[in-house]
Amino acid sequence: MKKYILSCLLLLNACFLLHAQDRQAIIKLMDDQRLAWNRGDLEGFMQGYWKSDSLMFVGKTAPTFGWQNTLNNYKRGYPDKAAMGILIFDIKKVQILDLENAFVFGAWRLKREKDEPGGYYTLWFRKINGVWKIVVDHTS
Repeated sequence: MKKYILSCLLLLNACFLLHAQDRQAIIKLMDDQRLAWNRGDLEGFMQGYWKSDSLMFVGKTAPTFGWQNTLNNYKRGYPDKAAMGILIFDIKKVQILDLENAFVFGAWRLKREKDEPGGYYTLWFRKINGVWKIVVDHTS
């Protein structure tokens, strides 16, 4: 019985450590995105997204499907560094759902010379080939 309890405790500990590592990997990915944005590097920012035609981005107007289409929309909406401003993320929740899926909820804000737009986001992350990527982004 002691061996069974010890095995369960070790398994729970291993799961906790994996979830902590996954959470940290997701937070790092989002920080890398923020840094790329603040450099004016949209292609670098997009590295956090699944490079697939199945990527879904839902903004204020309508859904966009595909990595390239999402990048094109970002380029139209943020044509230069002044339009991009300084991005700030306030990550409110990172929930690891299972070994391959996670949910993130938070707020975003852009500090620009003339305004400070902001809103909220919900992100579905999937671990693809061992790397966390955003597969669905709903930002408003």
